[in-house]
This record gives sequence, C-alpha cells and structure tokens, in this order.
Amino acid sequence: MNRNASPSFLEFFAGGGMARIGLGEGWTCAFANDFDAVKAATYRANFADAAEHFHEGDVFALTADALPTADLAWASSPCQDFSLAGARAGLAGGKSSAFFGFWTLIKALSAQGRAPSVIVIENVVGLLTSHHGDDFTALCGVLSEEGYRFGALEIDAGAFVPQSRPRVFVVATRLPTVDLEGPSAFHTRAVREAAARLPEDLQAHWIWWGVPSPPARNTDLAVVLEPDAAVAWNPPQRTEALLALMAPAHRQAVEDRVKAGGRAVGAVFRRMRGGEQRAEVRFDGLAGCLRTPRGGSSRQTLLVIENGEVRSRLVTPREGARLMGLPDSYQLPRAQTAGLQVVGDGVAVPVVRWLAESLLEPLLDSKTASLAAE
Repeated sequence: MNRNASPSFLEFFAGGGMARIGLGEGWTCAFANDFDAVKAATYRANFADAAEHFHEGDVFALTADALPTADLAWASSPCQDFSLAGARAGLAGGKSSAFFGFWTLIKALSAQGRAPSVIVIENVVGLLTSHHGDDFTALCGVLSEEGYRFGALEIDAGAFVPQSRPRVFVVATRLPTVDLEGPSAFHTRAVREAAARLPEDLQAHWIWWGVPSPPARNTDLAVVLEPDAAVAWNPPQRTEALLALMAPAHRQAVEDRVKAGGRAVGAVFRRMRGGEQRAEVRFDGLAGCLRTPRGGSSRQTLLVIENGEVRSRLVTPREGARLMGLPDSYQLPRAQTAGLQVVGDGVAVPVVRWLAESLLEPLLDSKTASLAAE
C-alpha cells in the first residue's frame, strides 16, 4: 500500500477476530464488538490490545459517539436467518436483523460526517435469494440511501483452504472505483442474478468488482489433520452405523478406496434426503462447510481408510481452526463445543487477506491519491 499511516477499521460481530487476522498487521483495529461471551473471551485471549478497543455487548446498545472514525467497517452479522438450512426469516429475522443495529450506527456516523469510506458485509450465499431477493434489494437500498455504490462477490474458501465454504461479500464505497472494476470469477450465477433483480435505480449504483482469482490451492484435507494417535476415534460399531446410512453411490466410493489400498481421507455429513437420514461422503480433498455444533448432524465427521480398515471420528476444534486458515498459535476455548462454535461462526482468514490485497487496500490507496492531488 502507498499510504504512510495504516488504514483503520471497525469490526462488528467480530467473533474470534478472524476478519482482523485476515486484514493483517498493516491495518489498525480501532473498534470491535461481539455480544457472545465465548467469542468475546476468545478475542481477548488472542489480541493483547483488546482492552483498548473491544466492546462486549449488543450492537443495539452502542452509539455513534462511542465509535472512533475509521476507513473501513466490516460486518459479519449473524447468518442463521439467511442460511439455506434455516427458516429463511431474512432481514426481519431475530438474528440477521442485528444488521440493522449495525446500520443505525453507520447512518449516525454518516450524519456526523464520519462514515467509513468502505463497508464490507459478509454473509451466507442465501443472502442473495432470501425472500426471493427482496432482502438483498433492501440491503442495496440502504447502502444507496447513504451514498454508497456497491457490488457483491461470492467467494468459496475452498479456493484457499481445504474447506468448501461459499460466502457473499458485499463491498460498498464512496471512493473512485474505475480502476478496480472488471470481470471476475467471483461474479457467480447467483451474484449475476441478484444484480439483475435489482430495480434500475439500484442497478445504477452497482459495481462489478474486478477481483482476480487466487493461485491454485496446494493443500488438501489430509494436511490439516492431527496425528492419528492424538485423537479419539469412534468405536467400530459407530463407524458401521455411519456406513449403513450411506446411499449406494457413497458406499461404493468407500469400497473403491478400501480396495485401492493406501490411505484416503473423506469428510462426512449427515443430511435428510426424502425424509430419511443419509450420510454423504466426499473424497475430493475438501471438508464440507464447518458449522456451529448446535445439533448432532452439524458436527462434521472424518472417514479415514487405510490398509483396508475404515475408521471415523469427529473433526477437532484445532483442525477446524486450520480449515479456517488460522495459525496453530491461535488460542481456542478449552471446551470442544466452544472451540467449534468460534471457528464455525467465523470468516476464512485467507479469503479476507485476498480481498484486502486485491480490492480493499487499492480502494483506500485511491483515496490517498485523491487527497494528495487536492
């Protein structure tokens, strides 16, 4: 980056601070918040300066006067109401409506002339289609009302880490964008259709962010696993019960790897198919999308086949952290459920870094260049 001072940011719904880690040491966190006690404790454990800027509590209890001025606001608001697996309550839902607590603060900062130049809103892909696209249109509408232009990118963390985790990143700005617009592999069909559904007045504010694709990922699921001797394995009967839940095609995939010999690692999820519970396995080197461990089927299982033996076990919190791109130095809660909650609700660190390098930092460089020219 060209600027002398590091850019600053506000991180709302910060969780364990994964967006902060992704932005990197070249950025200054001016403020962060989360209302969840476990995540707040994890944030404090990982950032020595948390006492200076971290606020534990409901976003609706905050006021703009308590917030510092910053270049960027990042918001990863609760996604359950947008999830394809959830009730799809949308922006009116009890959890995703927390977005409006955040937006009330942005409007107040704007009224004070202190609104951030760039806003990033990260959420599940269901945001694009929730309520037939009405929620996404409403989001674009409030951004436009405050003078922001905006665009969306659908980025799967699987391009960076061995976890399939598609997420939508809505990037909004008041800064010049001409040099940052263009085609991108992250303009998926879902993004294109969401943009096409917008009314003409909002389409006029749309930006097709030209974010490039990253280099090919060179790691797979097996690389992030703990040593076999260091983890707890399911008893054989539980593994057999898991295999019995597989449809013929998935069971055949297991048998093929048993016959092939050697070692193979697969990720298994339990799903409801046609009213029946099924176990589905993938051997493509990717884990499925990590989820928070609020239900039995949400816990991801590993299937390890070696020398004709099939074993199974649950993903550990440390493995989950690695799948999110976190370093092993990142401090997780001691309880497994709490650790999986923190990582399952987070944003993949390398995705944030790529977005920062490819788009956010160049955007703020354009601001610096404009000010220097005045």
